[in-house]
Amino acid sequence: MMETVVFDVGETLVRDDRYWASWADWLGVPRHTLSALVGAVVAQGRDNADALRLLRPGIDLAAEYAAREAAGLGERLDETDLYDDVRPALTALRQAGVRVVIAGNQTARVGELLRGLDLPADVIATSGEWGVAKPRPEFFHRVLEVAQAPAERTLYVGDHPANDIGPAAAAGLRTAHLRRGPWGHLWADQDAAAAADWRIDSLTDLLAVVGR
Repeated sequence: MMETVVFDVGETLVRDDRYWASWADWLGVPRHTLSALVGAVVAQGRDNADALRLLRPGIDLAAEYAAREAAGLGERLDETDLYDDVRPALTALRQAGVRVVIAGNQTARVGELLRGLDLPADVIATSGEWGVAKPRPEFFHRVLEVAQAPAERTLYVGDHPANDIGPAAAAGLRTAHLRRGPWGHLWADQDAAAAADWRIDSLTDLLAVVGR
């Protein structure tokens, strides 16, 4: 039985619609243009931020983040950004006695915003707060520290085979690949995703998984 379930954030718990739309508006390009470029770099296995670099070669992303914050257009997150199954699934897992952790590649600001949503989770942390990001092994070492359970009784749930499933398994965790978002759908049938211990279409599917 799984004692702890750890969730990725982007396109696992949270939709990325607002994030990319805000970048398109900031750079003054049609939202569809940026969306298509994100899809293109994802298909090539590249960093999704490369879509911004294609639009603005040489862009200083850290400086642009700061400029957006200064203009009052920084990162935002509210209830409408959550997928519909998030609260029901996390609530049911905690009621079943499972420890719930949220840990993904996000900024420290997103960590604050997630905690502000009062999600049914025991721990919420981001790579920006930890100073290390997926897929580095050190990220999953931190995951195990907050999981408070043996690796074989800790389940990591994510949509990205290369950032979530592969490195989590290498750290000894059990894994569930979520068919959601561009990464989850595009790579659902590739070896890295197929190697997950479980493959799910909804977070509510985890209720059957944790008891096994």
